[in-house]
Amino acid sequence: MSKLRVHNFAISLDGYGAGPRQGREHPLGVGGEELHGWYVGTRAFREMHGQTGGTTGPDNDFAKRFGERIGAYIMGRNMFGPVRGPWPDDQWRGWWGENPPYHVPVFVLTNHAREPITMKGGTVFHFVTGGIDEALGRAREAAGGAGGRDIQVGGGASTVRQYLQARLIDEMHVAIAPILLGSGEALFAGIDLPALGYACTEHVATPAATHVVLARKA
Repeated sequence: MSKLRVHNFAISLDGYGAGPRQGREHPLGVGGEELHGWYVGTRAFREMHGQTGGTTGPDNDFAKRFGERIGAYIMGRNMFGPVRGPWPDDQWRGWWGENPPYHVPVFVLTNHAREPITMKGGTVFHFVTGGIDEALGRAREAAGGAGGRDIQVGGGASTVRQYLQARLIDEMHVAIAPILLGSGEALFAGIDLPALGYACTEHVATPAATHVVLARKA
């Protein structure tokens, strides 16, 4: 059975997955870029961007799980870009340039329909207006059905929260960065994870982050 997974989702010590005032100048909100300090120096991140070098060790071990056995991605519209409301035109094509790092179909949750966007490297952005269940169904079909590859939820915090609250996420890796943001998008606030059947199955601390893996009990 294919799984719905989250990997490399970084939060602050006070629980925020993005800082305040997200926009074109601050895609992850003010201070949010610091959440990924543990990640950007790893060998896995550098290889993903066609670079050499980078750190190894536990941070890299977690980082390179991103994309493993993944046949499709799901993300929220805020992760796709800063445009709000109805799409004014077709100019915005994501933060990642013409060759995004996904290389498989990506299903973007939105309230406003838009034609799919085909990018280089096999990434195709599909815009889903029917909510999380429709996005998951389409992603699972694109990944090869129930017996196919896994699906990864990319973010942001609101999208992950919806799938958690519906008990649809099977496994989730959270990297807790040693910073405070004060406000922004909270990941776990108001969610009773034990009541939903989630438990910690792995935790590793490094100087750059504390890595926690949560899994849903059968």
